[in-house]
Amino acid sequence: MGLGQGEQIAAFVDLVTSRYSVRRYGGEAVDEATLNQVLEAARLAPTAANRQPFRLILVHTAGRESDLKRIYGRDWFVQAPLVVCMCAVPGQAWVRRDGLNYAVVDAAIAMDHLILAAASAGLGTCWVAAFDVAAAREVLRLPEGVEPIAFTPLGYPADRPAAKVRKPLTELVHWETW
Repeated sequence: MGLGQGEQIAAFVDLVTSRYSVRRYGGEAVDEATLNQVLEAARLAPTAANRQPFRLILVHTAGRESDLKRIYGRDWFVQAPLVVCMCAVPGQAWVRRDGLNYAVVDAAIAMDHLILAAASAGLGTCWVAAFDVAAAREVLRLPEGVEPIAFTPLGYPADRPAAKVRKPLTELVHWETW
């Protein structure tokens, strides 16, 4: 028998609480079945008008370390067996009436689903947004109309999480009006 609603929410909150930004990875390969489940979580992410205006690029780090370090220079970025790049395709995205293109929002949601699925599978990730966009475009041979949004290493953690520091809900939540 499955978990009750309260137990499901508690399990999800436990997952979100235990997920952390991994900055040290072991070299153990991610098996294909686990990788496919993680990728499937990204595919199933909600997107505006279900347009799915994102693409994932998976790069094996072995032999590509110098190229990848041009994108983001930290040593830990290339320790995991894979690096994932989340790209947005603005030309395929839903656009709100005021002109706001939702490609970046949709890509971020899909990346979050990927990261949470990875944590659920015991894998480590670290959302990287402070990368060299020009180097990413060149190394990954991105065509016009495709924008790199975020990267993450994907592999098994070789470190331990630090305590999370977050603002209290009272600073983040407003009821009825601002």
